[in-house]
Amino acid sequence: MTFESTKAGSRWVTRIIPLFLAAAVGYATYVTVARVCADFLIHDRQQHGSAVAVLVLYFLFMFLMIATYLRTIVTINTDPGLVPLGSLAVSRRNSKEASDSTRRADDLEGQPYGGMAPDDNPDSPGLEQFYTKDVFICETDGRPKWCSECCNWKPDRAHHSSELNRCVLRMDHYCPWAGGMVGENSFKFFVQFTAYTACYCGIVLGAAGSSLKKKISSGDGVDGFLVGALGLGGFFGLFTFMMTVTSLRYVLLNMTNVDLLGYRTKVYQLAVRIPRGSQGTDSYHVINYPLPRPGTSYSTNQQANGTGTMNRVNSPSLGREARDELAHRTFAILRTEASENPWDLGYWENWKEVMGNNPIDWLFPIRRSPCVKHDLNESFYRMGDIVNVVRARHGLAPVPVDGQDGVEMR
Repeated sequence: MTFESTKAGSRWVTRIIPLFLAAAVGYATYVTVARVCADFLIHDRQQHGSAVAVLVLYFLFMFLMIATYLRTIVTINTDPGLVPLGSLAVSRRNSKEASDSTRRADDLEGQPYGGMAPDDNPDSPGLEQFYTKDVFICETDGRPKWCSECCNWKPDRAHHSSELNRCVLRMDHYCPWAGGMVGENSFKFFVQFTAYTACYCGIVLGAAGSSLKKKISSGDGVDGFLVGALGLGGFFGLFTFMMTVTSLRYVLLNMTNVDLLGYRTKVYQLAVRIPRGSQGTDSYHVINYPLPRPGTSYSTNQQANGTGTMNRVNSPSLGREARDELAHRTFAILRTEASENPWDLGYWENWKEVMGNNPIDWLFPIRRSPCVKHDLNESFYRMGDIVNVVRARHGLAPVPVDGQDGVEMR
């Protein structure tokens, strides 16, 4: 199954661009191999060593460029890292019913929960994957973020793409050059592709520019093929070099293009696990999971300054035997300060989180980023010291351990 843009214009562009790129590579190969190495370096100058060096570097970077490009477009088109659709979204799309939000061009994340209210069922499918973590991104009421288009809870750092009309894990950007949406599954390969393409273009520019300069100096005139290669190499070289620099910045910050939008003013709301049964304070409120069933009653915790915080509690009339088999947890709803990045692990750990743990992973498009595993008990993605800083601001102790104070498991 392939995942293409919902926009006809984008689909046609992504289909045409590979043909254009193939033609550009074919032209560069002809110029470098035939015009530079064979005709000029070997035939005219008898510089066999220089020709061999140029050919080795050229084909090395061309191979790496093509390999990373193919890995990128295959991953993007077969497994871009989509969040599953909720049952309502599946039925709605199967019956081809278009909601008002489907026709909107703006981002669905501009307001809490978008146009359709989140599922109020306390056993809503997928909700348990949030409250079994120690920390997750939430709304003001303590529930996870909800996508009104996909009718499902959004994992941390997932965003809705208007191009695919689906939520994408660690969505970075839609790239027609790479054939689709660059997200968590493909970002590492995309970085490798842009880096190797920039190196490839550098070889083309160096070989063509040096040969053209020597030709002009010796009175042989201007070779139009070399000029064309310089134009193509300069255009793609500058473009991919800037993309590489930008992408490496994202890697070292452990952020994405979407994460950095409005970064200086962006704050995150964190649901942070605290000992079960803890009460809210004047600086934060709490929420208890699993959420209560219909018939919920509320208790108000009066603070010293007269401020009350509302906490959900289970009504005594509810049958709790089945629920006692589940994890009961309490979370404090805390906010970061502007520009604080919860996922900043430091440059070295950020690098390994995206690019891998060894040079083989860094250089070759074999394994995906370690961050795609989602096998942590603490959070969807590894979080840095900011979480401890935020906890300390509110006088909260470290996350409790099951079996010790504040045990959540029965």
